[in-house]
Amino acid sequence: MPLHPHRRVLALVLAGGRGDRLQPLTRFRSKPAVPFGGRYRIIDFVLSNLVNSGITAIYILTQYKAQSLISHVQRAWWFVGGGQDSFATIVPAQMQLGNLWYRGTADAIYQNLNLIEQYGADAVAVFGADHIYKMNIGQMVDFHFEHGAEATVACMPVAAEQAPGLGIAEADTEGRIRAFVEKPAPEAAPRIPGDRDRVLASMGNYIFDTRVLVDVLLDDASRPGAHDFGRSILPAMATSRRVYAYDFFSNRLPVHHGFGHERPYWRDVGTIPAYFEANMDLRSVTPELNLFNWSWPIMSANFNQPPAKFVFDEDGRRGLALQSLISGGCILAGGFVKDSVLGHNVVVDERAEVTECVVMDNAVIGRGARLHRAIVDKNAHIAPGDTVGVDPQHDQELGYTRDPSGITIVPKAPETPESRVRYR
Repeated sequence: MPLHPHRRVLALVLAGGRGDRLQPLTRFRSKPAVPFGGRYRIIDFVLSNLVNSGITAIYILTQYKAQSLISHVQRAWWFVGGGQDSFATIVPAQMQLGNLWYRGTADAIYQNLNLIEQYGADAVAVFGADHIYKMNIGQMVDFHFEHGAEATVACMPVAAEQAPGLGIAEADTEGRIRAFVEKPAPEAAPRIPGDRDRVLASMGNYIFDTRVLVDVLLDDASRPGAHDFGRSILPAMATSRRVYAYDFFSNRLPVHHGFGHERPYWRDVGTIPAYFEANMDLRSVTPELNLFNWSWPIMSANFNQPPAKFVFDEDGRRGLALQSLISGGCILAGGFVKDSVLGHNVVVDERAEVTECVVMDNAVIGRGARLHRAIVDKNAHIAPGDTVGVDPQHDQELGYTRDPSGITIVPKAPETPESRVRYR
């Protein structure tokens, strides 16, 4: 819990990401709505961080293909509601400026200033919903107030060659940001003091003094420009305001045994290979992303499902899973699964083999089918005896997408009465 419980903090979650580099997974949904880890959506991680940190006044700003996200939040996060300081409310793009969608991250907040002013918070947390991360946001709020900051930016050190894709802060030894530049060339990026090889990268998560945020957004809206925190707001604030860098790796999470702490976790899943590998990391005995810390749970929709079931025990026809995550409602009816992540209600029929795959809800893997290094989106049916990820030409003939990394993606299918039929 925050050390400053008397401070009122309002969270605005930026959940309008298009996720173009995650196509075809984002063909029918926004990036924050993409399933992850069997039973979660990407947005569940930022919302869990906020609620676990004691921040329960939450507005979720949507824009791009938002219906899947809206349905999920309504189903999964209803329990947050219950009072003036406890809500998780979806806010569709209001188009407050006429026929204009949000023009940038700062403009998204500007067009919802009425929500900020009505709530009367001491501080506003502006957090993204595009990444997989675990973080005690209360510790960042404490840092913000203890330093008398007008804005605090969550930062992490990265190699200088990554600078062209990131916002880079130049901070002094006290952590105060003196300059901020968006996506500089590696040779032009300001280095961390005493470290010639690394730079301080913004994670796109911020804490603002409420009055200061309102003032800088009003000023930004009156000028031409990007209307973006990284491109316009932070570069201007760094030269005239008290802006501090919060070291993400100083963050600590409680562990359920009550002894010691868990380090924070952050992962960019903005490309198919990055998304796939982040899921595959969950297979290990002690993955970096700990989903089993009951003191810092990652919450999501609670489906009323039976347990996963593994049936048949004959040579070549054995329901078996190794080094895998299997969600509720799955049936391995004599099928073999290894090094994979399965969502809810997946059926793997007899003699089918699924290796190094991410399989989403309600998929059916037919008898004798073989899948390798594939992502199977929701409701997809793989025909008996068919292959995915084995023969690139065959995958192309079936209309599947093959990423340059060699990962095959089977597109989402409509949910039909047939897709709900399950083995008993």
